[in-house]
Amino acid sequence: MRIRRRADRRPVDEVGIDDLIPGDDSAAAPAGTDGQSTPAASGWSRVLRGNRLLWLVAGASVVCLAAGYAGGALLSSADAAETPGKGGPITVPVESRVLSNTVKLRGDAAFDDAVEVKVAAGDLEGPAVVTGTVPEVGATLDALSVALEVAGRPVIVLPGALPAYRTLRAGQKGPDVAQLKEALRAVGIDPGASDVYDAATANAVVALYQRVGYAPPAVKAEAKSAVEGAQEAVAGAEKALASAQRELAAASKGADAARRVELENAVRDAERELATARSGGDGSAIARAEDALRLAQTQLSVGLSAPDTSAESGAVGDARKALAAAQEDLAKANEEALTPLPANEVQFLPTLPRRVDEVRTARGKILEGAAMTVSGATLAITARATAADAELLKSGLAASIELPDGSELAATVTNVKPRKADEGEEKKSGRSWDVALALISPTPKQVEQLRGQNVRVIIPVKATAGKVLVVPAAALTAGPGGESRVEVAKGDATRVVTVKTGLAADGLVEISGKIAAGDRVVVGR
Repeated sequence: MRIRRRADRRPVDEVGIDDLIPGDDSAAAPAGTDGQSTPAASGWSRVLRGNRLLWLVAGASVVCLAAGYAGGALLSSADAAETPGKGGPITVPVESRVLSNTVKLRGDAAFDDAVEVKVAAGDLEGPAVVTGTVPEVGATLDALSVALEVAGRPVIVLPGALPAYRTLRAGQKGPDVAQLKEALRAVGIDPGASDVYDAATANAVVALYQRVGYAPPAVKAEAKSAVEGAQEAVAGAEKALASAQRELAAASKGADAARRVELENAVRDAERELATARSGGDGSAIARAEDALRLAQTQLSVGLSAPDTSAESGAVGDARKALAAAQEDLAKANEEALTPLPANEVQFLPTLPRRVDEVRTARGKILEGAAMTVSGATLAITARATAADAELLKSGLAASIELPDGSELAATVTNVKPRKADEGEEKKSGRSWDVALALISPTPKQVEQLRGQNVRVIIPVKATAGKVLVVPAAALTAGPGGESRVEVAKGDATRVVTVKTGLAADGLVEISGKIAAGDRVVVGR
């Protein structure tokens, strides 16, 4: 009993949990050697065994505390929208921000389709041996590049979709001639304005070969001989015409001055003879004198009239015809001697430059089939847009491409055109548009990241000049006159405010009126 009284006198801060829990001390602990209970067993064992209600209350308290903390976190994250009271309106604050409208698409990143480089037969007389350096995989072919050297002659790359299928010569016309002239203009060489392969075109082809450092195609020896013979024939015809013209001029002159005086004197002598005869009265003499006068007058008339030069004129006409024929033959000979463009020395490729993807030949080998395959050297993005989005887009708009690593790359819209739908596709999903985009200064690493990927494309199409007031579209209602309105809440009261709307984007609408940032507008109840 003395020990119990000492325990009762312990200071408050020394009182353990065992002393605060009622119960039989001796019933819960084994006896010691002196018949007293062990302190360690007499406290906690009773808590664990006989006070289950206490533990249930403690556990419920912990659960409530956790739920209260989570609820507080949810309330703090949802402070943009609030409900003032039970059954009251749901409101959000009016924000001041820059609002922009963007078109978001998915696009495929790819090079142009691969094209095989095949050398046409052209004017090759022997085997097509590759005699020059072959481009390596990854090399770029552009206009005026020499794709190959075959039998010592270049294969010049020019822009064009139609492959070379014949050697182009003077006098020819057609789509291949038109393509050649367009390609020459594209590289800064003037081929002339006609649609025929003429002397101007041949001179342009000579300039083309000079640009790439090769001699122009040789003209056949027989063509040169034909030109020389035609030139000699023209010279001879010109001389013959000159001689005939001189003879005609001489024949056209008529009587000279002395002959004219002689004929006029003869007429006057005859007149005097007639006068003498008439004064003598001799009829026979008068008749003879009159006959002599008529003869003299006739001779004068004939002597002064234009001479007959029909023979000389005919000779001149014949000489002119001969000259025209000789000149025509010379023109034909010159055409045959104009520089041609052999089909085996030009390679037309669409959408230059091009990247060499595969090489199938080597120097010293005989070329058989395609020499190489090339694809577009510039990576492009092609996205598909709906009709609504396509109406907002145009060439020149800035865009951004999301790379696979999460970074962004600047791009520009280059074309927006209706997409040619597959059979039945348009009926199922409606007409769509192809949107082409060009990347702005991509690095080789970025190109490799994008190649063959389907990427996210973001195109801003319109934005406010600065910060404006915006509200969710759900906050707007239409008034009786069609005007736009919002309901502003303050405390338990609300008021309707008429506003003007502007740009709409991402579910938000620009507004202006008697309203300020921070005012709360009703979006639902």
